[in-house]
Amino acid sequence: MAAKAIAEAKNLERLRLGRCRSVTDIGIGCVAVGCRKLKYVCLRWCLRITDLGVGLIAMKCKEIRSLDLSYVPITEKCLPPILQLQHLEDLVLEGCHGIDDDGLATLTHTCKSIKMIDVSNCQNLSHVGLSSLTNGAESLEQLVLANGPAVTTDLAKCLNQFSGLRSIRLDGCLVTCSGINAIGNWNASLVELSFSKCSGLTDECLIFLAQRHKELKKLNITCCRKIACASIDGMTNSCTSLTSLKMESCSLIPKNAFVLIGQRCRLLEELDVTDNEIDNEGLKAISRCSKLRSLKLGICLNITDDGLVHVGNGCSKLKELDLYRCSGVSDMGIGAIARGCTALEMINIAYNSKITDLSLTSLSKCSSLKVLEIRGCPCISSEGLSAIAIGCRQLTVLDIKKCFNINDSAMHPLAQFSQNLKQINLSYCSVTDVGLLSVTRINRLQNMTILHLAGLTPNGLAAALLTCGGLTKVKLHTSFRPLLPKHIFKYMEARGCVFHWREKAFEVEIDPKGWQLHLGRRSEAS
Repeated sequence: MAAKAIAEAKNLERLRLGRCRSVTDIGIGCVAVGCRKLKYVCLRWCLRITDLGVGLIAMKCKEIRSLDLSYVPITEKCLPPILQLQHLEDLVLEGCHGIDDDGLATLTHTCKSIKMIDVSNCQNLSHVGLSSLTNGAESLEQLVLANGPAVTTDLAKCLNQFSGLRSIRLDGCLVTCSGINAIGNWNASLVELSFSKCSGLTDECLIFLAQRHKELKKLNITCCRKIACASIDGMTNSCTSLTSLKMESCSLIPKNAFVLIGQRCRLLEELDVTDNEIDNEGLKAISRCSKLRSLKLGICLNITDDGLVHVGNGCSKLKELDLYRCSGVSDMGIGAIARGCTALEMINIAYNSKITDLSLTSLSKCSSLKVLEIRGCPCISSEGLSAIAIGCRQLTVLDIKKCFNINDSAMHPLAQFSQNLKQINLSYCSVTDVGLLSVTRINRLQNMTILHLAGLTPNGLAAALLTCGGLTKVKLHTSFRPLLPKHIFKYMEARGCVFHWREKAFEVEIDPKGWQLHLGRRSEAS
């Protein structure tokens, strides 16, 4: 019925049906016939759509520019009409396990307009099938092969023909030195390379690539644990135009290497050094990157307030800061960030016992703040959160899980001033029926997690659920399931809300790497 209704929208250009698992070939066929002007179509995880439905979309909607078929159970049979789309630029086939080398070998059509192909997690695809799929794709600029074929000389040779190729993502692929060297010798001038979780990537390989692709702007070497100081030295020396560098959990890189990043890569806008050895000297150097917009320092145990003072002084354009489990950071450092980075939109200071309401009072001056993650901060109370609610009225995502001192008195300011709030996690807080009812009066609220609330009763929960008309996802403890009338669930689900039930008992937070144990007050309700 929904698909038929959509088909009435004759001028529809964008259609996103991700995870609409009830939609079938019949429904998508109706849409194809009725919506001939579609340009952007996403059918991700539509498990009841097959080659037939996809083929109908491709044959009827000739203006399609972007088509996402991730995890749809299709084969090569629907590809011919897709490749004949004259305006197609982006094709996403992630996780389409029915597509393999043998099937692709039968293709006779080419798509000259295509610019981006994503075949990540296509485990039955090798360089042979990829060659068939990309045949004639003379406009190809971006290729995503994550968790796909091994990066060998054969794969590199297959792709060398695309002189316009600018970006390639090989995350999770088995890489070989010969394959990497062949990529280094490509005619194409790459601006983006991603090797996240490529355990075979070595210093020798990365240095060679950096020397050959000096125009590189984006590099991802997350969890490449063989990379050491030599790579950072070579890369920062050759690729001085980098704007994005992601290098989470590169455990062999020493402290002094991060100084080189700040000294040589002044154009950086995004830097992820989560779970690394960076210290205050490294942050001092990186603070020279005045264009920095996103900085992720989660689990960086060598940094303190002194380092954040440098960031606050030098990175006024910063919009995103991740300080997850940075145990050396306190209110002083957060204050420096709030004063110097007034355009801040997202900050994560979760699991930090030194953070108090003073930090939130400082952050309340950042009026553009949209995402605040403060779970597991035992010294934060309703007073600090109330300041955030009043000062940060663009707030859309709030995580206060295990902030045990936050209670109903903070929920009323949230309800009054945080009218843009879409997602909230209240688990383990000291919020009761009264506070929850206040929050659910926020019209835009869509996603709510409420596990182990100290004073929540079945009646209070029922009232809150019925009050919030926009909810699409609610995470609850299974103990409430038999206590609520079934008609409430039916009513909510009919409005498009999905319930996620959890059986976890009340538990303390035990950090596997030995960080501080965060204890909560066990409530009778849990």
